[in-house]
Amino acid sequence: MTPSPFFSNRKVVFLLATLCCLLWGSSYPAIKNGYALFTIAPTDIPSKMVFAGYRFLFAGLVLLLMAALTRRDALKLNCKDLREITTLGLTQTTAQYVFFYIGLAYATGVKSSIMNSTNIFFSVLLAHFIYRNDRLSVNKVVGCLIGFAGVMVVNFSKDLLDFQFTLLGEGFIVIAAFILSAATIYGKKISQKMDSIVLTGYQLLIGGTVLVLAGYLTGGTLTGFTLKSSALLFYLVLLSSVSIALWAVLLKYNRVGMVSVFNFLVPIFGAILSAIFLGESILEWKNMVALALVCYGIWLVTREDIPRPTAPARASSA
Repeated sequence: MTPSPFFSNRKVVFLLATLCCLLWGSSYPAIKNGYALFTIAPTDIPSKMVFAGYRFLFAGLVLLLMAALTRRDALKLNCKDLREITTLGLTQTTAQYVFFYIGLAYATGVKSSIMNSTNIFFSVLLAHFIYRNDRLSVNKVVGCLIGFAGVMVVNFSKDLLDFQFTLLGEGFIVIAAFILSAATIYGKKISQKMDSIVLTGYQLLIGGTVLVLAGYLTGGTLTGFTLKSSALLFYLVLLSSVSIALWAVLLKYNRVGMVSVFNFLVPIFGAILSAIFLGESILEWKNMVALALVCYGIWLVTREDIPRPTAPARASSA
């Protein structure tokens, strides 16, 4: 793999990763508003699959069109490539978003955005067992523990007497986060030998198509198309194509742990935007404490990746 000074630059990584997290944070209120605009009931799982499927199917087509316009070779795929792309599409898109879309219907946008931050810590833990240059340290272990503690706090009631956690809601959000972490690491492996835009386009197209077919075959539908609902779906399509493509490029040229840690911004953006567009509260003490713990946990996890300005950088002993 040829290194890219541009995409490995820390300032570029910070700006692009922050943009991706802002877009992903906006998906929480966008999806929940989509349920209302398309009149999808919380229990209508097949229609949720159709809704999600169209989003990713068209996002995949946008990326493949982009690849064609920029003269990327998107047709030279062998059987092994197709098998790996299909596996990635079925995990990172189909499986993850089945759990995510169902979970989001049974949990608030604020709570879901905080719960979904567990994918950061899952990524750090999984990377330790897969990559030699992403080993766990004391900072990472403590940071993960504090981060998971923050996720626990958000599930308590205001008086701390009740733990409010359901499998279909918060449970499915956490499952989706774990699937995303594992699929992200698998995707990094494939991206070493394939263009990121082409890879992302195909996996979204495959995963989205499976979601649409599975949704319709189990009785789902998508009605209520208006200018407003169509514009929201179009936004979700662009959100996916732009953010996932940028994230795939960042992962191609940087360590998984270095990029994934920026996901702590997603619950912040998600909570703020959910409060703005859904009228949910982020001022409850548990939400504020949870956000603070998650952010501090991420800071501990990433502290060793940030060069200290008071001392010269040292070459790695590896």
